[in-house]
Amino acid sequence: MVIGAAVVLFIASFLTFESISAFGASQSRNAWDDLGMGLGIYMGAVIGAVLIVVNRCLPQQRKVLGLDLGQVGTAFPILAAWTLLWSLIDIPDGLDAGAGLILGLIAALVLAGGAIATPLVPALQAPLLPAPKPVAPQPYGAQPPGGYGYPGAQPQPGQPYGAQPQPGQPFGQQPPAAQAAPAGAQPTADFSPFWFAVPVTRPLFAEDGSPTPIAELAPGTWYLAVEQRGAALVAQTQDGRRGVLQDTSGIQRG
Repeated sequence: MVIGAAVVLFIASFLTFESISAFGASQSRNAWDDLGMGLGIYMGAVIGAVLIVVNRCLPQQRKVLGLDLGQVGTAFPILAAWTLLWSLIDIPDGLDAGAGLILGLIAALVLAGGAIATPLVPALQAPLLPAPKPVAPQPYGAQPPGGYGYPGAQPQPGQPYGAQPQPGQPFGQQPPAAQAAPAGAQPTADFSPFWFAVPVTRPLFAEDGSPTPIAELAPGTWYLAVEQRGAALVAQTQDGRRGVLQDTSGIQRG
């Protein structure tokens, strides 16, 4: 509505604003014969429409001297409609209102009305640009293209957790050294962080040994293993919480 009214207003500025007929001759002028009317009123309203549209297209609202860009743009067509209304009412004797004045007033009223009604009418608040399509979810075990901190690191030799299954080894089975690690062992000195996913929902316990879970790890989400403690892993969730994953069977390395 705002864009269409602005186009009509721009066209109206080139049409007859006022005309006079006397002694069998007629003379007319458009808004551009008076720069105050052409630039100050007609183009001022068009500029206001541009500000409103730009404000709607930006991901975040911009401000000019502390004022919202859309509010600044709305003031221009309101002023234009007010000025054109009184220009039509107070037209001098002997002059006739032209199509440019009448059409310009209608367009300015529509433009001002659309700008004012936009925050009040839900139907006018639809986005001007289509929203980006969501990325299709990655199947479990697939390599993610990015996302939460995933570095794309390749498996390192000697890392027991999350390593890819070897021929003849069932998926997710831990190497004998990892399975035999005693509970409560100290962190492995040569451990390097890696990304992993769990095959089923598994609880994440506090590092102080509390039996109450602090979070749950869900399948299809990549988590960062930051430390190895015997047969367990210290994992970090997307919101930065750390905890101990006691059941590491079947995890998938990123």
